[in-house]
Parts: sequence; structure tokens; C-alpha cells
Amino acid sequence: MFFVKLYGKGTITASASLLLAFSMVINQSLVARTFGTYTLQLFDRDQEGYLIPLLGVLLLAIAFIINILSNKFIETFTSLVSLLKILGLVLFSIVGLSVSNFSFNVAESTASVDPSIIEYIGAIALTILAFKGFTTITNSGSEIKNPHRNVGIAIIISISICVIVYVLLAWAVASNLSITEIINAKDYALAEAAKPAFGVYGLWFTVGLAIIATITGIIASVFAVSRMLAMLTDMHLIPHKHFGMPGNIQKHTLVYTIVIAMALTILFDLSRIASLGAIYYLIMDIIFHWGVFRRLHKKINANPYIVLFAIFFDTIVLLAFIWIKVSTDLLLIGVAIVSILLILIVEKFFLGAISTEEKQNT
Repeated sequence: MFFVKLYGKGTITASASLLLAFSMVINQSLVARTFGTYTLQLFDRDQEGYLIPLLGVLLLAIAFIINILSNKFIETFTSLVSLLKILGLVLFSIVGLSVSNFSFNVAESTASVDPSIIEYIGAIALTILAFKGFTTITNSGSEIKNPHRNVGIAIIISISICVIVYVLLAWAVASNLSITEIINAKDYALAEAAKPAFGVYGLWFTVGLAIIATITGIIASVFAVSRMLAMLTDMHLIPHKHFGMPGNIQKHTLVYTIVIAMALTILFDLSRIASLGAIYYLIMDIIFHWGVFRRLHKKINANPYIVLFAIFFDTIVLLAFIWIKVSTDLLLIGVAIVSILLILIVEKFFLGAISTEEKQNT
């Protein structure tokens, strides 16, 4: 809705909105593969086999079933389990820190790991994905009581909780593992850090938390994205095909969301999924803030300097991240460029066809 106010119902609005939607779908596949990775820790199975995507696809299928149930069930289920997840992660952090006497064990491996400034900055692009879940709140706005007040409060509270929990987790993991060990166990570092902190039961405890966290994250994200795509469809900003499916448009977009997330879960590993999502999101964010600065900051009483700072930092992080990926994963950059161009081209032709049809009807 902000993009419509900034750029009108045109190609920029539709394409930027799809970048946001796809970044959220990509995040679902990231979470799905994380679920598979941690679940396999219980069975000491090969992390490179077909079981990780298979378990991820299974989780997405479960999320689809839950999402076709009532909204009240989704709200109650995710609220209770999310509370359990937060308390569990905080407990893990406190126990992990107490075992290590609140030390910060990084000196052991700094000699062999010496990242550049650009790599530090580029890493921020991936951490942004950890905080972008607040878009789930905004996309569920019509389900929230008194949204004009409570959406903003919910975003502030959720980001504050995330900051506290993430800092505690990072500190606990770094206190129990060296940097080299964290890198070697990059996809399941939390489970690896639990071994010295919790002993024989640490793995089960951590994997249980990971499973709970991924399930709630997937359910909430799938609901939000399907709502967003349904809204874009109703606004005639994206093409839609029923394919003979029954039910309303949101049920159809729910199917599309799950199918795309399953495809990404099968085709890409964790690193590439996260990288593609970060690129989409940063580009969308720059377009959004530029529009706010040029056309809307006075009307909504936004501080123009904060908006400009957001554009500046987004650009620096995006360029640093792309620079790193050009030298390490050129295929990913190619996929990102081609997919963004494809979105622009499809939206240009679709909106042009809609405009021509409307003129003919008048």
C-alpha cells in the first residue's frame, strides 16, 4: 500500500512488492532446510544428502495444512509455541554462558580466520534476514485489533525481543565454540554449541527448540505471504491463474507460496537461499526508502535524514555483499539479476495489458 502511494499502480510498485514477497518465500525455504538440517542431527545422518530437502518439503506441507484451518487456530498455536521458543532460547543462552563463566572465546582461532572489512559489512546482509520477520506483522494487519496502534507496538516489541535473544545466543555460542568450529558447523552451530553447555541432553534440547522455531516461523510467514499476494491480486498488480482450484484467491496464493518455497528448498542450499533473499530484500528496501524521501516523508512526518541514512547503509551493505558473491558464487548473482529482470519484464507486459483492457472497456 505504501508503494502504491509512492509510485502509483505501476511496474515499480508491482515489482518491488514481488521482491518483498519472494524474499519472504525464500526465507520460508531457508527455514525449511534449517528444520531438515537440525532434525538430522538426532540421527547422525549425512548432511549433504536428499533428506534435508525432503524434511523441508514435509514441513512446508504441514504448514500448508495448518494454514487452511481457521485463523483463530493459527493465532493460538503460533502464540503459545512462540512463547515456548523464546523461553527455550533464553534458557539455552543463560546456561551456555554460565558454563563458560560468561567468557567470549574467540582468541583461539582468530589467527586462521581474518575477514576483511568488506566481508564484515557483507555479513550484515545476512543478519538482516534475521530481523525481517516483522513484515509478517504488517501483512497480517487486518487480523490485528486496532492495527493503527498495535502494529507499530508489535514491531517494536518483536524487534526488541529478537535483539536481546540474538545477542545472548551469539554470545553463548561464541563462548562454547571457536570461530573455526562455528564455521565448520555453520548450518547447525547451535546444536554443536549445546554439547559442552548441556551435555548428553544438549543436542535433543537444541534440536527440539530448532524444530519449534522453524515450525512457528513457517506457519506465520506462509500466512502473511499468501495474504500479501492475495491483496496484490485484488489490486490487479500481479497475474493470477486459478488452475481449476476451488476456494478464494488467498487459498490459491497459499498454494503458489508453498509450491515456490518447496522448489527453492529442493534446488538451493542454505547459503544460496539466504543470499538471494538478502539481495531481493535490500533492493526492495532501497526503492521503498527512496520513494518515501522523494514523495511522502512530509506527509507521514518521517525524518528525511533517517530515511537517507537507511538508503546509504542499505546500499553499502548490498554492494559489499555483491562484491563478495561475485568472487565466490557468480552463479547466484546471475540468478538474482535474471530473476529481477524477469519480474520487471513480466510486470511491464501484464500491467500494460491490464491498462489496454481497461481503456477498451471504457
